[in-house]
Amino acid sequence: MPRTFKDFTPTKAFNPRTFFREMVWKALLTPRIGQHKRPEFPKLTPGQVALTWIGHASFLVQFTNLNVLIDPNFANWLFLLKRIKRSGLKIDHLPPIDLVLLTHAHFDHFHKPTLRRLPHPKIGVMPWGVGDLAHDLGFERIIELDWWESFSHGDWKVTLTPCKHWGARVLRDEHRGYGGFLLEHQGRRIYHAGDSAYFDGFKQIGEQCQPEIALLPIGAYRPEAFRNVHMGPDEAVKVFRDLRAKWLVPMHYGTFKLSFEAMDEPPRWLREIAHRDGITHNLKILEEGTPVIF
Repeated sequence: MPRTFKDFTPTKAFNPRTFFREMVWKALLTPRIGQHKRPEFPKLTPGQVALTWIGHASFLVQFTNLNVLIDPNFANWLFLLKRIKRSGLKIDHLPPIDLVLLTHAHFDHFHKPTLRRLPHPKIGVMPWGVGDLAHDLGFERIIELDWWESFSHGDWKVTLTPCKHWGARVLRDEHRGYGGFLLEHQGRRIYHAGDSAYFDGFKQIGEQCQPEIALLPIGAYRPEAFRNVHMGPDEAVKVFRDLRAKWLVPMHYGTFKLSFEAMDEPPRWLREIAHRDGITHNLKILEEGTPVIF
């Protein structure tokens, strides 16, 4: 877990001056792109699931009788960090939310202003040590899980899975947990990896959870030291194989300038790898704000 700015930026190339130039100044000079869309949510039949990528690591997951948000973030700014691409839809476009899954407490994944504005969120599920951050955000019920612990309600089930990252929101709250989630409902299994570097634990997740749809991060991997806590497209494909999933849906790219690679590099590189490895038919790159039925 990084304890200082120096720990978080462990290369000589990445010092506070470089951070300001690469993450803040270049983003300020970059025009914000993308448009909010009023989504046409599809009419589903039992067993169908619709995924709407909001941007970054945020998804709306819909079944016939369940609406789930994962790591919702509609912010245009995270302190000094400018959102480069607008969210795919507005908060006002959301349906009533039954369940919110929060993978960890980092500001780009646990965004309090967004959470306060959600339409009547009923249940919030998050890792151990994070619940105190959510008590004034409008949830009817807050559930904390440890790794491999599950929570069921009605006919859906969610399990917190391990990952290689860290959970502290600031430098002094190392007790906060982190992870990914497996969501099971109507015979479908959707896995959201949260933030993670590659580690051998993905093989265990594949064996125990057998996810069908894998939402995997592919951005924030340069400089190379960032791969201690994030993964690039090359490692995301390796994770996809470890999980033995059917669909790879990339995320965590193209929204905020969080690292050195070009904003459009991760999906371009991912397409090249998928073509090389013969898995193009398994790759679903979603457009923000457009629901896709699986």
